[in-house]
Amino acid sequence: MKPAIRAALFLAVLFAIPIVPFLWLGESFEAGLLKSLREPSSPGVVSGWVIGLLAADMFLPVPLSAVITYAGGMLGVLAGTMVSWVGLSVGALGGFGLARAFGETIARRFSESEDIERMSRLTQRHGATAIVLTRALPILAEACVLMLGAGRLSWRQFLIPMLVSNLLLSLTYAGCGAYFQGSNAFPIAIVASGALPLIAALVIRRCWRSQ
Repeated sequence: MKPAIRAALFLAVLFAIPIVPFLWLGESFEAGLLKSLREPSSPGVVSGWVIGLLAADMFLPVPLSAVITYAGGMLGVLAGTMVSWVGLSVGALGGFGLARAFGETIARRFSESEDIERMSRLTQRHGATAIVLTRALPILAEACVLMLGAGRLSWRQFLIPMLVSNLLLSLTYAGCGAYFQGSNAFPIAIVASGALPLIAALVIRRCWRSQ
């Protein structure tokens, strides 16, 4: 299944999470959902899940912004940021390293050809700065990291912009999660934080195609 299709399916699921159960099960389910979101497992368990999901984002359609928002709500701004930063960075390091070792074979396996071609031009023009430009955009961010690896960018050139952009992204969404954690809008904030960047990425891809 193409990454864009997988992303669209995740988008549909994200929108369905707060809507379908409420329509079928009513306010009692919504209250239970809010309670479960606010009273999670231990911080260690939450941290482990967050790191694992974000590390897998390079190769699976994980809504990373929604995961980071959840982490911020459950762990607080500082811990949520640090845990998310570790997960994002592990995933980026893994994707970059594999692409650097196996070239475009890995990049084309996990990204669409059109995204690879565009990211190839973007990375040739901007180099490692392309990581910062695309880090918040699902689909495109992963393709960018893979293409930088396939282009055999040096580790030194890759690490600083990757680590900095991951930190800024983690801080932004973790702060959002911490802000909304005490309100009934927390589930909506999680869904919106996952849906809006994905919509933006799909719109950008569509605009590129029309050029």
